[in-house]
Amino acid sequence: MDFGLSEEQEQLQQSAREFLSRECPPVFVREVMRDADGLPRGFYQKLAKLGWPGLIVPESFGGLGLGMLDLAVLMEEIGRAVMPGPFFSSTLATLAIAQAGTATQKKRWLPRLASGDALGTIAFIEEGDRLDAEGITTRAKLARGVYHLNGTKLFVTDAHVADTIVAAFRTAGKGEQGVTLFLVPRDAPGLAIAPLPTIDQTRRVCELTFNDVEVPAGAVVGKAGDGWKRLARVLDAAGILLAADSLGGAQQALAMAVDYSKVREQFGRPIGSFQAVKHMAAEIVSEIEPARSLVWFAAYAYDAKPRDASRAAAMAKARLSDVYMRAADRGLQIHGGIGFTWEHDMHLFFKRAKWNELAYGDPAFHRERVAALSAW
Repeated sequence: MDFGLSEEQEQLQQSAREFLSRECPPVFVREVMRDADGLPRGFYQKLAKLGWPGLIVPESFGGLGLGMLDLAVLMEEIGRAVMPGPFFSSTLATLAIAQAGTATQKKRWLPRLASGDALGTIAFIEEGDRLDAEGITTRAKLARGVYHLNGTKLFVTDAHVADTIVAAFRTAGKGEQGVTLFLVPRDAPGLAIAPLPTIDQTRRVCELTFNDVEVPAGAVVGKAGDGWKRLARVLDAAGILLAADSLGGAQQALAMAVDYSKVREQFGRPIGSFQAVKHMAAEIVSEIEPARSLVWFAAYAYDAKPRDASRAAAMAKARLSDVYMRAADRGLQIHGGIGFTWEHDMHLFFKRAKWNELAYGDPAFHRERVAALSAW
């Protein structure tokens, strides 16, 4: 029984690792963190030349036409490098348009998103931080062929640089019925975008205030009132991709800690020779390896076994959030005081681990989802 990646996926993994090692070292990550927009445009164009933004875009729209497992392999390497910028958020918008958009929307946006000429994001979280359909209370009212959008969206990743925003509003009903997705341009009259504090400066988040923003009926993604099941599918992808990002970050945090333990000496010997330090590292690697299977299965199920995808995505997101936080925490402990300094790179991984843990549902939320989807 083969649980490994295909030859093509291994090549993608290796080429991504080499590229990011060369083009995205920690010093570059820090430069982007200090940048006002957090958007390394030249770097993003290099990603576009490699085809990364179009990885899951159909070939007919200028993409590579690959699947979620391929994207998860790439996200693992992105997490290993703590890669900054809007790749993750734009990928979610790309998925939403590819899966639910009209023919006109796909023709207009997918080639631009795949080439890196445009960026996107999704907006759905509101006050209360709920991740279910009941949490969407902002209203969109149709009048004379035009929708009027009002309300506030929170924690919208990279909205300040997105060209199009896939935003969820309620057009009718309650619960899952009556949620509609809209494509809203960043510069739409009446839309105010304000930055929010974030623990991880490699991923910016914003508050969006819609004050009677007008969009045509053609801005509806798919069909009016049919948006929740489309959005839920994208949120499953978000969980899988963050789990993959966490998998890569956890491995790198462990590797850094082990390397440091071999050169840092106390009492005349490397600290890695002490049993307590060995056991810390062994504990983390013992958690990482089985967690890898969760990520890969969730990514595989997303395309091949859709009925299992939501449950698998929730398991992967919950478990990898825990694993990454523990790996980053143990890494800090092994490094000691130097690990807590701004000059050391370990804090980059700790901050990304915390961001991944909280974004798109914390571990407790996803464990509740696993229980509900298992009919427990």
